[in-house]
Amino acid sequence: MAYFDNIVEFEPNLDGSDIRIGIVMSRFNIDIGEGLLSACTAELKKNQVQDSNILIVTVPGALEIPLAIKRMAMSDQFDALIALGAVIRGDTYHFEVVANDSTRGLLMVQLETEIPIANGILTTDNEDQAIARMSVKGMEAAQVALEMANLHFKIDEIGM
Repeated sequence: MAYFDNIVEFEPNLDGSDIRIGIVMSRFNIDIGEGLLSACTAELKKNQVQDSNILIVTVPGALEIPLAIKRMAMSDQFDALIALGAVIRGDTYHFEVVANDSTRGLLMVQLETEIPIANGILTTDNEDQAIARMSVKGMEAAQVALEMANLHFKIDEIGM
């Protein structure tokens, strides 16, 4: 906790030692999904999240992620959730529908349940872009989940 002119300010906290994480990964574009998952879980473990505090489930595609995330959020078993997948542009409008609606679904679940959700669903023009981004995006999704879970704990603690 830092102070700025007598105002309390919370610093980012990535300590995952007591954080319970749920991950939902799309199996569509599975190689990208597994790259995201590998980077994500490595970052969680680097920040002290125990294997026993991580649950990974898979779903067919990105449009199914919000429903699985919602079920996990409603279970009261997780401090934060992570969505992982890849939506790669094709020749039809379907790309926009999937990209927009999966993101909208995650936002709706997050706001409704007040469980932090890190969106690690890549939306790229081609597979090469997805491959180039998967390690960083997986790592960042883990960091977002940890930071937001810890922020929620801190906000609950101060009881203002």
